[in-house]
Amino acid sequence: MKSESSIREKFWHLPLEELNELEWELLCDGCGRCCLKKIQDEESEEVFWTRVVCRYLDQSSCRCTEYKERSTLVPSCLDVRQVYQQNSNWMPATCAYRLRAEGKPLFHWHPLISESKEAMLADGITVTDKCLSEDNVHADGYQEHVIKWVES
Repeated sequence: MKSESSIREKFWHLPLEELNELEWELLCDGCGRCCLKKIQDEESEEVFWTRVVCRYLDQSSCRCTEYKERSTLVPSCLDVRQVYQQNSNWMPATCAYRLRAEGKPLFHWHPLISESKEAMLADGITVTDKCLSEDNVHADGYQEHVIKWVES
């Protein structure tokens, strides 16, 4: 990944490997879905999403309150740069990183396309007001909170 800090026009059309650090960060739509706790069936390996979210996610802004320290504080925190290459089903189907890794365009509501977060909120894409903090749910109880999210 390049380290320049300038933003290129329509950079989101480029392959992920060509994005610089700033472009990489701007590609995130800020939905908060990657911060949802997931359960994987050991036999089928199917991934189930829950409405339980990491304790460090500010649900109103859908941003991590400990972004720079997230991997230290939560060793299981997804490193998007590795996950999209290894096992993209751990990323939401709406995730810009997953879409671009699969050669697909961003959705119409993505802030880079719509130029605001309003379309994303209107389409119910964010986790805002839909989740419980992991502080309020026992880890053995996550299966009680399995959900199906809107895909687009």
